Amino acid sequence: MAFALSSMSVTSPAFANHQAIPAKHTGEGEDVSPALAWQDAPAGTKGFAVICHDPDAPLVKEGSYGFVHWVLYNLPGDLQELTEKTATGTAGMNDFGNNSYGGPMPPEGHGTHLYYFWVLALDHQTSLPEGLTLAELLQEVEPHLLGMNRLVGTYQRG
Repeated sequence: MAFALSSMSVTSPAFANHQAIPAKHTGEGEDVSPALAWQDAPAGTKGFAVICHDPDAPLVKEGSYGFVHWVLYNLPGDLQELTEKTATGTAGMNDFGNNSYGGPMPPEGHGTHLYYFWVLALDHQTSLPEGLTLAELLQEVEPHLLGMNRLVGTYQRG
């Protein structure tokens, strides 16, 4: 299946769609991942992956644009939420060079950036190794993608 939006919905108790991400979840605060929840996953979902990406970052790396803040996978298909500062799943490599969540921290004076928290529904439970980059994860899961959707948060450095 192509990377197209599905009817799955993604929410967070920390911020509403297209609203400001609290400083707690940014590089200027505690830098902890926000809680996320999703509903209406496609039939046959057996696993999930979560990505946070900032397409507004003025970077191009290995042919892709923006900045990857979070790559999380090996999430079971019966999961419907992640708690704040979750330890669930397997972390991949973000563009800070860490296997963890790295919150928003746009360049000073760069204005408001959009942060896409993607949830990908997969037709099988993955058991991928820690430390995959976003490109490596997408190569692994694209053939198994049933649907996806996102929650968009905003942040401007103070």
